[in-house]
Amino acid sequence: MKKNYDYGPKSVAALKEALHDNPDSATLMYNLGVSLVAERNYDEARKAFEETIALEPGIAEAYVQLGGLAMQKGDLEACLQFNKKAAEIRPRFAVPWGNIGFVYMQQHEADKAVKALKRALSLDPQFIQAHTTLGSAYLGLGDPDACIMQCSKAIEIEPMFGPAYNNIGLAYLEKKEPKKALIYFDKATETGFEVDPDILAEVREYR
Repeated sequence: MKKNYDYGPKSVAALKEALHDNPDSATLMYNLGVSLVAERNYDEARKAFEETIALEPGIAEAYVQLGGLAMQKGDLEACLQFNKKAAEIRPRFAVPWGNIGFVYMQQHEADKAVKALKRALSLDPQFIQAHTTLGSAYLGLGDPDACIMQCSKAIEIEPMFGPAYNNIGLAYLEKKEPKKALIYFDKATETGFEVDPDILAEVREYR
């Protein structure tokens, strides 16, 4: 039976008190890490996730969290390795595959990104970020139509997901259709997403 280690936000003080009585509880330690991340106490959070793994090495979520902290520090390679470990522990856990794809995109390895993101979506077809990052990967490979198709799937799931609109706008720019691009950049802005000002300046005349 699969365990769920994320029981929702609790105060750091309450979790530390609970850990005092249950020092070997990996679940409590993991949730402490999550709460410390919420408080932006990243160094202590990292220690909590490392302790979680020491207590129970099979908690894939802890590796994902360590990957997120590595990304926050700009360490792409560490982020990649932590998520690969999470995927190794739980091959059918979509999140690390999505993160692996995102890191590969940051490393300008779109082909590898596509493979990882397709794996993520095969495990969780509702994974909005994976749809959108896959759209970015297709755009990076010179296929704007595939980008539009993939990001449209993200919008079907979440109509207010700004990055997907932004990607579609970029794809239409790539297709030399700035009027259509502007429509999607406007939609992205409506969701609160900040479109690159230089790109907006480029299409301003088509408003």
